[in-house]
Amino acid sequence: MSTQPLVLVADDEPRITKLVSIALQAEGFRVVTADGGEDALRKAEEVRPDVVLLDLVMPDLDGIEVMQQLRDRRPVPVILLTAKGATADKAKGLDLGADDYVVKPFHPDELSARVRAVLRRSSGATPGQGIVAFDDIEIDLERRMVTKGGQLVQLSRTEWLLLQHLAANAGKVVLHTELLTKVWGPEYRDDLQYLRVWVSRVRRKLGAEPGEPGRIKTFQGIGYLLDIEGTATDAPVGAGNSGATESPDQTAVEPEARAESDGHLEAAPLAEGVLRPENRLVGQP
Repeated sequence: MSTQPLVLVADDEPRITKLVSIALQAEGFRVVTADGGEDALRKAEEVRPDVVLLDLVMPDLDGIEVMQQLRDRRPVPVILLTAKGATADKAKGLDLGADDYVVKPFHPDELSARVRAVLRRSSGATPGQGIVAFDDIEIDLERRMVTKGGQLVQLSRTEWLLLQHLAANAGKVVLHTELLTKVWGPEYRDDLQYLRVWVSRVRRKLGAEPGEPGRIKTFQGIGYLLDIEGTATDAPVGAGNSGATESPDQTAVEPEARAESDGHLEAAPLAEGVLRPENRLVGQP
């Protein structure tokens, strides 16, 4: 079985899907194409891609609608393909959880670099790590799925990335700074309250009672541990910790959490190493 990342490309212009396919295949990616939004949803169920490239404007379903439906089924990285000058659409896509966007026309090298960067950010586990199981929870690190009592648990991209990194290091304490950097990027490495809010959300999704840590244990001033054996207890404040003590169930809601509580996925920062829009060299038509 091939271990090369699988990219689903959805665009209603055959010329675009052909050019994108050629460019990505030349870089070692496997590529499946779809000629519209409905076709993209069908193909995503069939092949379970590692990343999806979606044109924003398609005749049946637009890229944002397709992205939302994909995210309702499983966490999958999404890169939007946008027309030059579609600022409002780009902003809306990022607000609703797109991982990145590429403006047409684009250079093949730029597209490949962005796909690789998004995959690096989204993959906290390496293939072959399999399933992490405890109680009635199963975390499938390869298929990027979580079930509880046999039922699929709906997670946002941020919730999945956080849980994925804890599960990939199950039984080990993962430092606050490591989680913040892995999930949100290095510019968030000191935002401890931000992390607490999201850990609380993941605990609830795994079935923890309000005010209880469940299987995600707190090590004050250090980090968090996914306790799959059920033997660990929340550790006391570590030496040298001068911060406030942490309740297992944080009630403060950051702006990102508020957006998702209203039914929207959170916006994620652009992947590290990706060219910012203002620095991008726009290709000729």
